[in-house]
Amino acid sequence: MAGNFDTVDDYIAAQPGEVQPILHEVRRRALAAVPGAADRISYGIPTITLDGHYVVYFAAWKHHISVYPVPDGGEDFEREIAPFRAAKGTLKFPLGKPMPYEIIEEVATLLSERERRRGGY
Repeated sequence: MAGNFDTVDDYIAAQPGEVQPILHEVRRRALAAVPGAADRISYGIPTITLDGHYVVYFAAWKHHISVYPVPDGGEDFEREIAPFRAAKGTLKFPLGKPMPYEIIEEVATLLSERERRRGGY
């Protein structure tokens, strides 16, 4: 359900009513997991950024919420995300089932740590 949106708020407001609270919570938790983060629209979807560099993207689709990219993690993390892995770099969380917000937080944390190492923050 990507489109032309100026802000993350615009993107969320354009989604079905039952999906909006889920997206608000994904956004809140991803921002909380990345100290100093901001958000914006990039490639037509919400993007959490750190010092202007992307950290994690999320998007609403008809039947799921996607989170991109998938960070490297240990064996426990890999087992945890396995049911949601749709491709090498995509996690899909089905709508209509409890949203595993803790996994989304962990993804954002791991990706922000990777970005901080790259940028020397």
